[in-house]
Amino acid sequence: MKANLLAVHPVLAAIDVAESVRFYQSLGFAVVFQDAPTNPRYAAVRRDVVELHIQWADKDQWAYPTDRPAVRFIVTGVDAIYSEFVEGGGIRPDTLNRSPWSSPKDTPWGTREFRLRDPGQNSLQFYRPL
Repeated sequence: MKANLLAVHPVLAAIDVAESVRFYQSLGFAVVFQDAPTNPRYAAVRRDVVELHIQWADKDQWAYPTDRPAVRFIVTGVDAIYSEFVEGGGIRPDTLNRSPWSSPKDTPWGTREFRLRDPGQNSLQFYRPL
């Protein structure tokens, strides 16, 4: 019998797990699990079928800011989810000019996408093929 992959749950590092959970809630994610009601060290958040895990890590455990993962999300409406994130406070006006991809654009590699960083400086990339 062949085994099938059913899902992937990336584990993202965070110096402050509670702050990261609040950030993901501003993007429409709901808390699935938290190991403590205050000052959690591990949590899981979910939106639709996407689940992310957030684990506390000391800043000395990685070469900040260069050693950070990127998570790419395929979405049905890049501009719509971008607007939702702005309205929910997940994307602030003071962060919009940090990257050419900080707002939705068509890319030379055939996608429409934008990117942002969570409080742990993990890169979140939202895209759809053109």
